[in-house]
Amino acid sequence: MAKIKQIICISLLLLTFSANAQNLRLGAERFDDYLPLIKNKKVGVVGNQTSMIGNTHLVDSLLSLRIDVVKVFSPEHGFRGKADAGAKIEDGIDSKTGLSIISLYGKNKKPYPEHLEEIDVILFDIQDVGARFYTYISTLHYIMEAAAENNISVIVLDRPNPNGDYIDGPIREESFESFVGMHPIPIVHGMTIGEYAKMINDEHWISTKCNLTVIEMENYNHKMQYDLPIKPSPNLPNARAINLYPSLCLFEGTTVSIGRGTAYPFQHFGAPYLEGDYSFTPKSGAGSKYPKHENKECFGTDLRIEKSLTTINLNWIIEAYKQCPEKEEFFNNFFDKLAGTDKLRKQIIAEKTQKEIKESWQEGLEEFKEKREKHLIY
Repeated sequence: MAKIKQIICISLLLLTFSANAQNLRLGAERFDDYLPLIKNKKVGVVGNQTSMIGNTHLVDSLLSLRIDVVKVFSPEHGFRGKADAGAKIEDGIDSKTGLSIISLYGKNKKPYPEHLEEIDVILFDIQDVGARFYTYISTLHYIMEAAAENNISVIVLDRPNPNGDYIDGPIREESFESFVGMHPIPIVHGMTIGEYAKMINDEHWISTKCNLTVIEMENYNHKMQYDLPIKPSPNLPNARAINLYPSLCLFEGTTVSIGRGTAYPFQHFGAPYLEGDYSFTPKSGAGSKYPKHENKECFGTDLRIEKSLTTINLNWIIEAYKQCPEKEEFFNNFFDKLAGTDKLRKQIIAEKTQKEIKESWQEGLEEFKEKREKHLIY
């Protein structure tokens, strides 16, 4: 009886929370739909700081309901989401719960069979931002693949895609597969994490099909504006940064800074050699150690007052390349991985316009849209 009262109290809190969010109800909030699937089972949770139900972490909620959570898996940036992009994450113990944490962004990105020996079902609950090179969907791939190989079910608790209202970018080509480009999709795919899980499964992008359940959201559609209540990673602190991320992340493969080491990462860009009255100076600090052009004044463009994008902006990177005095040094080896092709780099070098470049994407985008349609939930 006490347990039933506890569930009722949590449900009432969730109804209040959902009403304040335009009646949106997240997958994680729908206890009635997934608690029966994990009752009396040993549960592994793939989560981070975004795995929240109101003001309570999913893991804490499950433990309070006497669900047998036995292990936590953490993606890039770690379980509490404080590590730098690309920083090696070590296994450890969660100080609050005492649970073992297995890092999926350290020496291994896919769980070993011994990590899964005592697990019956895996709950995946991480906030994505809808870009191919944001690595949480790569972690999803490896979780589903490992689970399928070890006869473990996966339940994805769906969350909104804040860049879910458009599709854009070059399709990743076969020879450019990497952890920032696992699948043949455009840079902006326009799918929720649950829809994307369905695509991974049904397009046979993993060796064995996964026993997958997606706990859908209520009252969600892809045109809905959704400001994330918690930053999904240290350098995406707000809705502006998240909106600009698909366009500005390409600069990570160049000599241009996107503001890591400043108060406004992914909201401005600059380099010592660019022209402009606006400038910033990157400093090393929490969430951004040893940023590009550390302690050097970078001139560039402030994007904090720009209108929200519904397409990838290539003009910024095209103009930055034109202004670079050492053009052979502008791109680094990471650029083609981010783009998913070497064609974009070659097009910029050949001085193609944004219109010409985007026209070259259209055939691939139309094919992807047809494929995507089969996996949509909303």
